[in-house]
Amino acid sequence: MKSAVESLSPTRAKLTVEVPFEELKPALDAAYKKIAQQINIPGFRRGKVPPMVIDRQVGRGAVLDEAINEALPQKYIEALRENSLEPLAQPAIEVTKFEDNQTLEFTAEVDVKPEIQLPAYDALTAVVPATEITDDDVEAQVQALRQRFGTLAEVARAAADGDFVTIDLTASQNGEVVEGAELTGMSYQVGRGGMLDGLDEALVGMSAGDEQTFSSSLVGGDLVGEPVEVRVGVTAVQEQELPDYDDEFAQTASEFDTADELTADIRERLGRGKRLEQAAAARDAVLEALLAQLEIPLPEAIVTDELNARRESFEQQLMYAGMTMDAYLEDEGQSIEDFEADLDKRVRDAVAAQFVLDEIVKAEELTVDQGEMSQHLVRRAQQAGQDPQEFANHMFEHNHIPELVQEILRGKALAKLVESAVVTDTSGVVLDLANLRPDGTIGSPDDAASTDEVGAEG
Repeated sequence: MKSAVESLSPTRAKLTVEVPFEELKPALDAAYKKIAQQINIPGFRRGKVPPMVIDRQVGRGAVLDEAINEALPQKYIEALRENSLEPLAQPAIEVTKFEDNQTLEFTAEVDVKPEIQLPAYDALTAVVPATEITDDDVEAQVQALRQRFGTLAEVARAAADGDFVTIDLTASQNGEVVEGAELTGMSYQVGRGGMLDGLDEALVGMSAGDEQTFSSSLVGGDLVGEPVEVRVGVTAVQEQELPDYDDEFAQTASEFDTADELTADIRERLGRGKRLEQAAAARDAVLEALLAQLEIPLPEAIVTDELNARRESFEQQLMYAGMTMDAYLEDEGQSIEDFEADLDKRVRDAVAAQFVLDEIVKAEELTVDQGEMSQHLVRRAQQAGQDPQEFANHMFEHNHIPELVQEILRGKALAKLVESAVVTDTSGVVLDLANLRPDGTIGSPDDAASTDEVGAEG
């Protein structure tokens, strides 16, 4: 077999392939065998019909067509390997010449990964925000913990922000109650938001036994976004009583004996979380610094497919949240043109980043072992809220393992990139990212986990 490649653009190639007829013999034999299993010829058992009889009964042309269909995918792959091309999509294949006992010629046009010349990424630098744990941060965590152990006590006064109320609620449109928009005896915290526009404002100042009507719009169902009249009645008002933050509370709410020990642990956990956030910021900053040094051509078909996929996913998220695109854009202060431009930039940056990381994988000769695959499967299962074994079975059955391998390799490439760079925070401290563990603690070089476990999927 002979092949030649023509570069149509930095991201699209045209292969011209010539296959001698003798190289088609295995495909031709397979074609005769397949057709023999499909036809019934008197005097011959199924599958035992001789080729000459098949030629006479079915036609040599049908056999040749079957042989070409069998041979083309394999010869196309061989040509890709021969010319060191990495395809990004399905090819457009055209048979340009083929006659019986003659050379088969075909062309294949396909989007391919662009050639990238990596700069010396061990000289990259990046700056990320310094971590700071304030007393207010700790106090917010303490208050959240106290609220988890708080109790509700009914009060004979009007509802205020933060109180819990028991309400009955009905939404109507044109005098008709909207199906599914009736609630009875629901507990709701005033000021929590996220239910109906205007509800919190209506509830403040209402006492048990009060009712009132206000205008709003539905956030779910078939009439999402439609204007409605909402009638709300309060049947009870409760305030939350929080336990004192003392040693007794610390022993009840945690494994610590004193409130001071619990506070120190809260501060330490906040610090670990901040370090993980800092590591994620470092990852993005280092990758951005590398991309800024490169001009990477992108296949428009790949970009378009990714844009459509992300747009569809985002619209589904809005639908599940009961929000329209218009409402989202209004909340964000964006026009649809701004939204599309931002989405386009993020998609192009993401596709370029994948190409760069794949190039680092090759340059560093990175591999994936069984232990890394098992850990990755468990982590992905936890993220999806699924049983690890069931998740793994699904991945194997649907041939998603190559995708997972690619995820791991890109994560390791990103870790290598970050570890090779010099990352400082805004206070001038050089960050020890190579020894950062997945829980946010700093380990020793011998036992530290690589940063591909720290947000490398984001």
